Amino acid sequence: VLDHAAQPGRKILISGGGRCNFTHLDSGPDMFLSANPHFAKSALARYTPADFLELVKRHRIAWHAKTPGQLFCDRSASEIVGMLMRECQQGNVAMHLSNRIIAVRRDADGIFVVETDRMVLHARAIVLATGGLSIPKLGATGLSHDVARRFGLKIIEPAPALVPLTFGPCDREWMTGLAGVSMEIGAKCHVSQGRRGRDVVFRDGMLFTHRGLSGPAILQASSYWRSGASLDIDCLPGRDAARCLRELKKARPRMGGAAMLASLLPQRLAHLLAARHLPDGPVGEMPDGVLDALAGLLSSWRLMPTGSEGYAKAEVTRGGIDTAGLSSQTMEARDVPGLFAVGEAVDVTGWLGGHNFQWAWSSGHAAGRALAERTQAERRD
Repeated sequence: VLDHAAQPGRKILISGGGRCNFTHLDSGPDMFLSANPHFAKSALARYTPADFLELVKRHRIAWHAKTPGQLFCDRSASEIVGMLMRECQQGNVAMHLSNRIIAVRRDADGIFVVETDRMVLHARAIVLATGGLSIPKLGATGLSHDVARRFGLKIIEPAPALVPLTFGPCDREWMTGLAGVSMEIGAKCHVSQGRRGRDVVFRDGMLFTHRGLSGPAILQASSYWRSGASLDIDCLPGRDAARCLRELKKARPRMGGAAMLASLLPQRLAHLLAARHLPDGPVGEMPDGVLDALAGLLSSWRLMPTGSEGYAKAEVTRGGIDTAGLSSQTMEARDVPGLFAVGEAVDVTGWLGGHNFQWAWSSGHAAGRALAERTQAERRD
């Protein structure tokens, strides 16, 4: 194993607030984005969340479910790194840290030559497992993409994913006053799938920031958002907004619009929306049409992001090595025997909640099994 970092698993150590959301028990192909939505099926089916959880249990790491299916370490993410390091030791893995990779090529005999600033290694196979471009302060680079390009593999254009969204000056002007306000919402996203596609609603928390929107629901939506597209937010997920407003009008006709909205929304947001969309005076005197128009906004508040906070704040990278050039069974490049790619380097991006870790484990297992079986076959021959 070659790693340019001085410490293994730095991204694991900061994940899940330092407790590592190491898998999701319900992880499956529908929780991943890829130009080929079927690509992840094989690896995920052959090494499941239950398989990884069994490994965690075998190493006696205490864990808990924070939300249904989302598994975290009770104590520290360092336990997952320690577990992986122990597994490497048991497998007689040589680990070389602080090795900056300078070049990867193949010689005339088809052997890979990997040159670092400290050594030159030769191998019959290599696995690109260096992740994506997210969180560059931890040393993330586009090395896997660069190496893949050198060997003729195509790259689906990378972009930040699971990342806060930013807005233009007009929206930032009122959002700044709401910075720190959080609420549960439903963020609606359209998922391209064949000719028709489907809509997915992420019901979770949203946080207003000085630059725009963050929180789990927004991070989820960001993976699907594209420049120039709008974002639809349901401020009262699971509730009939028009019915709520009419019932409040009937029950408390003398209260003002801001007070009515404050019984449904955070106070600062309630005052902003009331000032913008409701007339002065008691709600009992407001026409139902005015309340219905506001209910339409609450149910489908359309906002227009202008960008994201980029790789510095992105949890993962969308896009990457095109799956069309890889075997879904082994993760090996179809036209470059011996070259494998796994994890975030590949154009498979998971939802928030442990799915990206599970893809790392599953795709890594697929490549590892293929290499082990090949080695065994060669020894028999």
